[in-house]
Amino acid sequence: MRYILFYCFLLITSMMGAQHILPEKERARVVDEILAERFDVLLPQLMDNAGMDMWIVISREYNEDPVLRTMLPATWLNARRRTILLFYRDNSKNTMEKLAVARYNVGKNIASAWNKEEEPDQWKRLMQLIEERDPEKIGLNYSMDHNIADGLDKTDYDEFMRYLPAKYKKRVGSAEQLAVRWIETRTEREMVIFNQLVSITHNIIKEAFSEAVITPGITTTSEVEWWMRQKVTDLGLETWFHPTVDIQRSNEELVSHLYSFSGRPEDMVILPGDLLHCDFGISYLRLNTDCQELAYVLRPEETRPPEFLVEALKKGNKVQDFLTMNMKKGLTGNQILASALSQSKADGLQPAIYTHPLGLYGHSAGTTIGMWDSQGGVMKDDGDNYPLNPNTVYAIELNATVNIPEWKRDIRIMLEEAGFYGPEGFRYVNGRQTELLLIPRIQTHQGN
Repeated sequence: MRYILFYCFLLITSMMGAQHILPEKERARVVDEILAERFDVLLPQLMDNAGMDMWIVISREYNEDPVLRTMLPATWLNARRRTILLFYRDNSKNTMEKLAVARYNVGKNIASAWNKEEEPDQWKRLMQLIEERDPEKIGLNYSMDHNIADGLDKTDYDEFMRYLPAKYKKRVGSAEQLAVRWIETRTEREMVIFNQLVSITHNIIKEAFSEAVITPGITTTSEVEWWMRQKVTDLGLETWFHPTVDIQRSNEELVSHLYSFSGRPEDMVILPGDLLHCDFGISYLRLNTDCQELAYVLRPEETRPPEFLVEALKKGNKVQDFLTMNMKKGLTGNQILASALSQSKADGLQPAIYTHPLGLYGHSAGTTIGMWDSQGGVMKDDGDNYPLNPNTVYAIELNATVNIPEWKRDIRIMLEEAGFYGPEGFRYVNGRQTELLLIPRIQTHQGN
C-alpha cells in the first residue's frame, strides 16, 4: 500500500509538472532503504539463480569496483582502505550472510567481521571466513564480456589466490552473471522512483526547448546545453554526461551519426525552421536517465510543424515499435536487433538501433541491442551472449533516416526513451515523444 500511495503521488505531481526533489538527508534515507531491500530480498534470489553460494567483492579506496560502488551506504562516497565484502547464501537454511572484512561496518546492512587486534592480516581473516563456510562456488568480479562485472584489479586477484587454500582454487569462478543481474535488476520501489526521474528529465527538456530559453536568431545550441547543465545543478541533481543539442535544417546535408555527439559545430544560432535534437540524462537516487527528443522552431507564418516532419517522427516511432515488440525474455541482444531491423526495413523504414541497459549506470550492464556502428550485431565482448531478463530498464535508443523532398535531403529522427521490460512485457517508464515540441508553444487565446 505504501508503494501504491507513493506511486499515485508521483503520478499526480508529474501531471502537475512539479519537481519534487528530496533534500540530501531524505535521499540518503531512501537510498539506504532501497539498498537494504536489495540485499535482503533480491540478492538471495540472484545468488540462487546463479548457483553461487559465496560472492566476494574486493576494492580499494578511489579504485572502486563498479559493483561495490552500488553497495555502499549513502554516507560512504568511496570505499575505505581495502574493503572486502563477503556474501554467503545457505540455501538449505534459507540464510544470507553479509560480512565486511574491513575495520568498520559498511552501513547497517553489512557487519564488520575483522578484528585487526586478533588477526592483523586482512587476507588471512578472509580465508578463515571462507574455510568456516566451506562454499561450493566462489564468485569474483572478473569478466571479458561485461566491463561493469570486471572490477577486481590484478593486485587483489593475485593476493586472493596466493592466500586461498589449494582445495578452494578450483571452486573460484567469474561472478559476471550474478554481478550483471545485481546491476540490471530493478525492484518495484526503484521503478516507482524511476518514473519520477524520467518525468524530471522530460520536464527539463520541455523547458529547454521552449521560448523561455530559446530566442530564435539569438540563442545558440551551446547556450541551451549549458542552460540544461545549470538547471540540473540548480535542482540539486547531477548529469552523468554533458548534454548535447544539434540542428538539422533545410540548407544542410545529413552528416554521419557521429556528428550529433562529436565534432559538431558549437554555438550554432537557432533559427526558425530548424529541427532541434537533444541528448540528455540525469542522476538521482543512484539511478540514471537517458533521453533524446526533438523540437521544431516555428516560422513566423506557422502555427504547427510541417506535415513532413510530423510524418517523419511517426516513422521513428514505428522503429521503436518494431524494437520493443521483439523484446522477449531469453533472447539475446543480437537476436532482438536482427528481428527488429528486418521488420523495420520490410515496412520501408531506414532504421538504426543502438539500445543499451540503463539504471545504476547510464551505460549499464545487461542486454546490449546493437551499437550505432555495429548494426550487424555486437561482438562477444560487448555482451551479445547475454539474454534479456525481466525487471530491467533500457534506453530505447535508435533512429530512422527519412528523405524530405521539401528540404531536398535526408534527415535523421533520433529518439531515446527509458523503457521497462517486466513479467508482463515492455512498457515505457514515463511515456515517449509522439509529437514535436514547438518553439514557441502555441497558445490558445480566448476573447469576446
